[in-house]
Amino acid sequence: PSLPPSLLLYLSHLSPSIQLFLDCGGCGACTVMLSKYQPHLSKVLHHSVNGCLAPLCSLHHCAVTTVEGIGSVAGKLHPVQERIAKSHGSQCGFCTPGIVMSLYALLRNNPTPRMADIEEAFQGNLCRCTGYRPILEGYKTFTKVRPHNHTLSILRMSKDHRLPLSSSTSVLPAPLYNPADFLPLDPTQEIIFPPELMVDTLTHQHTRGFRGERVLWLQPASLDQLLELKTQYPNAKMVVGNTEVGIEMKFKNLLYPVILAPGYIPELNTIQHTDEGIVFGASCSLTLLGDVLKAAVGKLPLYQTEVFNAVLEQLRWFAGLQIRNVAAIGGNIMTASPISDLNPVFMAAGCKLTLMSKGKSLLLSLQPGLSYRKTILTPEEVLLCVLIPYTKKHFAAYKQSPRREDDISIVTSGMSVTFAEGSTVVKHLALSYGGMAATTVMAKNTASRLLGKQWGEELLQDACSSLAEEMTLHPSAPGGMVTYRRTLTLSLFYKFYLTVQQKLASCNVTTACGKRRGLNIFQMHSVCVCVCVCVCVCVSSGTFQAVPDGQKEEDVVGRPMMHLSALKQATGEAVYCDDIPLYENELYLCLITSTKAHATIQSIDTAEAESMPGVVTCVFAKDIPGSNMTGPIVYDETVLADDTVTCVGHIIGAVVADTQAHAQRAAKAVRITYQELQPVIITIQDAITHQSFFQPVRTIQRGDLDQGFTQADHILEGEMHMGGQEHFYLETNVTVAVPKGEDGEMELFVSTQSATKTQSLVAKALGVPASRVVIRVKRMGGGFGGKESRSTTLSTVVAVAAQKLKRPVRCMLDRDEDMLVTGGRHPFYGRYKVGFMKSGKVVALEVTYYSNAGNSMDLSLSIMERALFHMENSYSIANIRGRGYVCKTHLPSNTAFRGFGGPQGMLIAESWMSDVALSLGLPAEQVRRLNMYIQGERTPYSQILDHITLDRCWDQCLEISSFTQRRAGIETYNRDHRWTKRGLSVVPTKFGISFTAAGALAHIYTDGSVLLTHGGTEMGQGLNTKMVQVASRTLGIPSSKIHITETSTNTVPNTSPTAASASSDLNGAAVHNACEILLHRLEPYKTKNPKGCWEDWVSTCQSYTVLFLIGWYHYLGYDFETNTGRPFNYFSYGVACSEVEIDCLTGSHKNIHTSIVIDVGNSLNPALDIGQVEGGFMQGVGLYTLEELKYSPEGYLFTRGPGMYKIPAFGDIPTDLTVSLLRDAPNDKAIFSSKAIGEPPLFLAASVFFAIKDAIIAARKESGLSGPFRLDSPATPERIRNACEDRFTKLCPPAEPGTFTPWAVVV
Repeated sequence: PSLPPSLLLYLSHLSPSIQLFLDCGGCGACTVMLSKYQPHLSKVLHHSVNGCLAPLCSLHHCAVTTVEGIGSVAGKLHPVQERIAKSHGSQCGFCTPGIVMSLYALLRNNPTPRMADIEEAFQGNLCRCTGYRPILEGYKTFTKVRPHNHTLSILRMSKDHRLPLSSSTSVLPAPLYNPADFLPLDPTQEIIFPPELMVDTLTHQHTRGFRGERVLWLQPASLDQLLELKTQYPNAKMVVGNTEVGIEMKFKNLLYPVILAPGYIPELNTIQHTDEGIVFGASCSLTLLGDVLKAAVGKLPLYQTEVFNAVLEQLRWFAGLQIRNVAAIGGNIMTASPISDLNPVFMAAGCKLTLMSKGKSLLLSLQPGLSYRKTILTPEEVLLCVLIPYTKKHFAAYKQSPRREDDISIVTSGMSVTFAEGSTVVKHLALSYGGMAATTVMAKNTASRLLGKQWGEELLQDACSSLAEEMTLHPSAPGGMVTYRRTLTLSLFYKFYLTVQQKLASCNVTTACGKRRGLNIFQMHSVCVCVCVCVCVCVSSGTFQAVPDGQKEEDVVGRPMMHLSALKQATGEAVYCDDIPLYENELYLCLITSTKAHATIQSIDTAEAESMPGVVTCVFAKDIPGSNMTGPIVYDETVLADDTVTCVGHIIGAVVADTQAHAQRAAKAVRITYQELQPVIITIQDAITHQSFFQPVRTIQRGDLDQGFTQADHILEGEMHMGGQEHFYLETNVTVAVPKGEDGEMELFVSTQSATKTQSLVAKALGVPASRVVIRVKRMGGGFGGKESRSTTLSTVVAVAAQKLKRPVRCMLDRDEDMLVTGGRHPFYGRYKVGFMKSGKVVALEVTYYSNAGNSMDLSLSIMERALFHMENSYSIANIRGRGYVCKTHLPSNTAFRGFGGPQGMLIAESWMSDVALSLGLPAEQVRRLNMYIQGERTPYSQILDHITLDRCWDQCLEISSFTQRRAGIETYNRDHRWTKRGLSVVPTKFGISFTAAGALAHIYTDGSVLLTHGGTEMGQGLNTKMVQVASRTLGIPSSKIHITETSTNTVPNTSPTAASASSDLNGAAVHNACEILLHRLEPYKTKNPKGCWEDWVSTCQSYTVLFLIGWYHYLGYDFETNTGRPFNYFSYGVACSEVEIDCLTGSHKNIHTSIVIDVGNSLNPALDIGQVEGGFMQGVGLYTLEELKYSPEGYLFTRGPGMYKIPAFGDIPTDLTVSLLRDAPNDKAIFSSKAIGEPPLFLAASVFFAIKDAIIAARKESGLSGPFRLDSPATPERIRNACEDRFTKLCPPAEPGTFTPWAVVV
């Protein structure tokens, strides 16, 4: 029979809770618990694993538990499910089952974990919505020490809006959730391990085989059987955890016809303690490796365990727990990855390997590979075990990666030194590096050069000079970051040097160590090391305004009501688009995409693909019955490329087959020949060179710019580049298209923010009226703007295929496909010229923006317009001109993303504001405050600011963050520390809100229940929850009587996309007015029966349904030509203060503190709004400090999955986080005096970016550098380290631009 390749695909046909897309172990959404009896331990172990990587064949003897196996809404919730829901830790919910199962597996092994255990359990899980804080807060209740901050707080302020001095009267507890109400955890009531699996494991003695269509899976039971099979199949791949082979088969299109699974062989799972060290069988998991080493460290003397501690330190950051639970120590070695976390450690430690083949065995030390991913083993040999020795020397290991948790390495290192007896003269030195060549390498020349030298400053200088010569990389080396990687080899050695110095000093060995400013250099280094490795429990708090005295209990507006779908999401019962059961006769579609950025299509050969099993047809442009032209505003795109492709990832066609596996396999077999065209325009600089711009070029100007620059005391010019961002919604784009069989009707289930636009474009492609197409949206697993317009690129193709075949067709993109074809946030490049006075007052600004739009217009013009509308951020500038160019390039079209151009425009504004402060030597916060808007001032687009709360947000933020004391503490810290620096920044935001159209439909049934439908879509932001709150208050009935089922174009037509933060404003007003009309209709019945109840009145009324449409329109009539009109209905204001700590040697940083004060008017739901603030803020942290898209010079996207593209993880949230919703700031322009909340908080993460820059300023002062300097976004470890110029960076200068072709380009 045909076997599904992974547990995930198998379970997806059985359980809607298993989130189906192949992320290859990167996000944890498909986490399940695997239970297996271990005969050598005589107990059952429970592990969290990634369903997408677990081969189905490997699960013989195992019990698999999914989220619905532990509880349900209709039955009984498990405490793990209940607590994440009631603590507001589930927004879109797509990641929630995986997070639930990660903690559940932990609790099965340890019912009373420490907080550190919980954080470790989540290292392999990602969430794009919540910002992580509520998840950790809710799950703190399982720890031994109960959390004290499980409540938000009602903030009551004095009349002058300042925080009260008396803490005893300022804050009253308002339960966000009450732990006393939670279900208790009872370990005795958990599901038992099936006894028959235990018996089967003990009696298993023979090789088991499973044969699929293309793969033979063999599972030997003994070492002899394994060696016999390896002789019979020398090229067979050995698989234990499948964490590497699974990725190779998916992304590298490799096929291994025979796979050997040695996971049950006793000799490969044994652990032996010897006189030399500890011997681990090659199949031992990395989790087991860590557990054994931890136990040894706890028992053995410190001098024996330095290697063990170094391995444990590397394991701490090695992938996520789900990977470590299944990945084997032998697999890690045999993979021979050049960026392996452990191989440099094993090599420097002198670990010994035992190899075996039929009839012989061999013992040897671990050596560098022969070439890229090629070891010295012969095909018949297997790795039996690994000896990790006790320490007989000083030893340390280091790893540097873009993200600390669950990330691949940039550079890793293992280092050891032995001194001559009673001295500090080097007797033996081993320096091993990963990430510096195609294999792990030893710095043999440097080690040899340092032999016989005393451990001191002279040795350090010689070592750095030698390493700079020996550890070289070609400027075009794969992976890029050449200067940074070379610098790291020196920086990491310097860390090792200081570590050894510290140990020698503690042993009273005489060394030539220096002191600085009265502090021992060792103490400074110990802090430097800790900044990057400490895992600190997040301490968080929040404040919001209490509901008015006298508000009825059933009136839930203003109360922290739980997301209506939270419990369903926590149990896996929430239905997403791909959870819809398969239709009879349904087919699966896979896209065929271009591999060239700019070319004509010469030929398409589908013969091989069409001959493959299961393939039904191929779909190309000729199959489109209607128009092939598409686009959200301008029809400048094709549904399917006809004769020309304009980006890598351009959709050319599709293969339709009976299963996903067959469709994907056939799509890879389609052969396309191209004739490449010139020019290939990839970057903004390319577009400027070729003058490749979409029209029009937008300009906003106010005042007299020449006069302003004449008036200025100083003028400076600068530039900045800001990278793009992948949406990384956890649920990728998905569509199910169902032809209805008559009149060209079709029903589509789509994960989209824009049901109406999807309807119109599908109808256009099919050549039918829009009335024949129905779009249905239940919920999305995240959107963030990425499903506003780009989701139609998939929906139209799926609809065309369904129309052609007259059968239901489904497609859910894998993560790599989604990232390739859909685009993301626009990269921006800004040039500015600013004139200012000696006081810091800015009097003139000229700024030019360039955005990388990609190959079509999409929404790029509107995004550029919003960037221009936010070019001054929160600052009043009398003379200003902004100009925006939308660059046309050969990349997939970029699109809407939370903030819609605002974050780009405002970041560049804060860049020149920072430069002004630096050039004058003034505190940045002083210059910002001096220039901030006040009530009644005009913006550059001539809109008068009223009801401005910026000053209140600023003052409160400084107060709750203890800004003055924090600044003083940072100055003291920076004086005392050379290699770590702290920075502080406070940044404001002014975000304009403009309206489009919305609608609502309300049904009242005779039993008193209400069915509510509106034009918005639910993607985790809690829109449906807020709409129920609005309807509940308006109708005066409990929220439990109101239900929302879905969004569909046949109930509420012609709606605008759920975007621009205004969905609660728009749909809330529509719901409110619809309900008021219904109340008016009920009035006669209430008058006749004044003592009656709701059910009495509606049971006698004859008209229960009303459709109410209400509309506002984009930009409210602003005219760019005359600079007149009103772009925005109102503004949201906020201020954030952040403190960070950077490691000057590696560029890593840690988010120490963030305080946020934000004006949301009168909050409809404080819990949801604070969740949006935290989620938006953390998405901004990713944008400004972590997430980096990397393209080749030919336009190929390297970062096509979680392996290379890193969003913030649990460990990236600030250690101390405070969110305060501004009190007494009602907004008369939106429903119930509320304000929009989705987009405004994101830019507040710029406070982290400029806090990093503040810390870099302190580091540069140590090298005698001062004044403005360029720091592009994101502030990655590479950019931070390169900006902290010192003697190490000078030894590794970058190659001259133009002398080489870079591996990746800045687009």
